[in-house]
Amino acid sequence: MNPFLGVFLHSVGGFAAGSFYIPFKKVQNWAWESYWLVGGFFSWIIVPWIVAILTVPDLLTVLTGAPLINLGICYLFGVLWGIGGLTFGLSMRYLGISLGYALALGYCAAFGTVIPPIYFGTFIEMIGSASGVITVGGVLVCLIGIAICGCGGILKERELSEAQKKEIIKEFEFKKGFWVALLCGTMSACFAFGIAAGKPIAERAVSLGTTSLWMNSPVFIVILLGGFTTNFIWCVILNIKNRSSKDYIESGKAPLFTNYIFSALAGTIWYFQFMFYGMGTTKMGKYDFSSWSIHMAFIIVFSNIWGFYFREWKGSSSRTIRIVIFGILVLIVSTMVIGLGNYLASFGK
Repeated sequence: MNPFLGVFLHSVGGFAAGSFYIPFKKVQNWAWESYWLVGGFFSWIIVPWIVAILTVPDLLTVLTGAPLINLGICYLFGVLWGIGGLTFGLSMRYLGISLGYALALGYCAAFGTVIPPIYFGTFIEMIGSASGVITVGGVLVCLIGIAICGCGGILKERELSEAQKKEIIKEFEFKKGFWVALLCGTMSACFAFGIAAGKPIAERAVSLGTTSLWMNSPVFIVILLGGFTTNFIWCVILNIKNRSSKDYIESGKAPLFTNYIFSALAGTIWYFQFMFYGMGTTKMGKYDFSSWSIHMAFIIVFSNIWGFYFREWKGSSSRTIRIVIFGILVLIVSTMVIGLGNYLASFGK
């Protein structure tokens, strides 16, 4: 147990999650569903298996001998989370990096952090200790920071004209993006539930020689297979509907090779978020549920930094920008508070 190392690992995962969409910006003349599916093959199938094979001894034995009920529940939560992952891409499409991340992950952090300890009956016990109170307080600070960033995004939407919004984000539609982000955040929280349901699988991996740092790798394989199922079905439907299936084999005006490279790069970077998230969770100790808030906080921090870099806040007032920066600082403070709470828990306080 090392909560501060856990926070650092979560920060690396947050950087990956906040950055993965950037290579997609280099994809040219492909429909959204085409590059999303190619990236998905790498993020949900190829890279998880490669990482698990390299880090989990007797991987197939771990999976084939795991309780079927846990495998099924993990897969089901993966399917539900896949809906969130699918609509997350649409959130970026309609809202841009900054606002899309803030709204979607705000809902995701709230559901994914609070529900697991309530479900497992540990919430009341936790708030009876000083470390538990500090950890819950840090989670609340995190949610406040997310809300502040979201308010900054909403102010930006009110300040810019439609022409300015379209100049920065070609398909900007706030109302559609808002509801998509709501669905995305709610369903994306199912990933946290999937990890909780997969603990027997992770424990089996450890019993067969896997170091605790990599114990979640086989769990990710099952959850992400569920997520891939949802996204594959929807993207194929869109390929047929939009007649975009030719994207995969015809070059035309699209640079076929570089489109595959950038889509694969985006998918690989995307998986790194959960690879480091899984590693960080193992270091958080008794209150490992707080990992979800930390993860969401770092994603919003880095996604907003990228939003500034890509000038998504161009034309916004200095007041709005100050609000967003303040929100980012609150999020950073929240990770420190949560880390402190987990650290005190290691001493039984």
